[in-house]
Amino acid sequence: MLNFVDTVVDAVAGIKDGSTVMIGGFGNAGQPFELIDALLECGAKELTVVNNNAGQGDQGLALLIKEGRVKKMICSFPRQSDSWHFDAKYKAGEIELELVPQGNLAERIRAAGAGIGGFFTPTGYGTMLAEGKETRIIDGRGQVFETPIHADVALIKALRADGKGNLVYRKTARNFGPIMAAAAKHTIVQVAEIVPTGGLDPENVVTPGIYVNSIVKVAGSGNTAEKAA
Repeated sequence: MLNFVDTVVDAVAGIKDGSTVMIGGFGNAGQPFELIDALLECGAKELTVVNNNAGQGDQGLALLIKEGRVKKMICSFPRQSDSWHFDAKYKAGEIELELVPQGNLAERIRAAGAGIGGFFTPTGYGTMLAEGKETRIIDGRGQVFETPIHADVALIKALRADGKGNLVYRKTARNFGPIMAAAAKHTIVQVAEIVPTGGLDPENVVTPGIYVNSIVKVAGSGNTAEKAA
């Protein structure tokens, strides 16, 4: 059931300790900063977070990690020049890491939304990333079996929603949002604008409203770093 909420705090109020939370974004582009700040405020802890990165600088996901709210990261790029909070926590043994190659990460999330039980991929075969996983030789090439990544909640950012919860995104801010919306039990979306039903061109809808549970309008939500993307 679709729910339009008044504030980001109300939107994330139901997230519980120990939840698996997918957070959209590729770096800053498409990262739902206001929803993440509200998650920090609501106090949920022991979270498993699925994201392309492990936070950057001193905002968004990086603050969740800094404050010790994240027990495990599932991501592709945990270390970059400004991911110092994750780096410090990991070196101190205060956070777990499941490293997933980016293509595998996207496909594992997509598989969860599509109801697929898993898939074979050559990526990671013969490396530490394949340890403990089923492997096969298919058409003469080594393959690793990867399982879907499901989530309790997805926090994503879109540009615009209509009255039925259909979503469109701004350029590269689209990134992981559509597949995360399908892979989570409950999808929470922050948007810059809400238009009446019928106000979106059906040909431009990326995420159908069937995958959306809660929507909150955030002023200026479409005017952050991804404007240049």
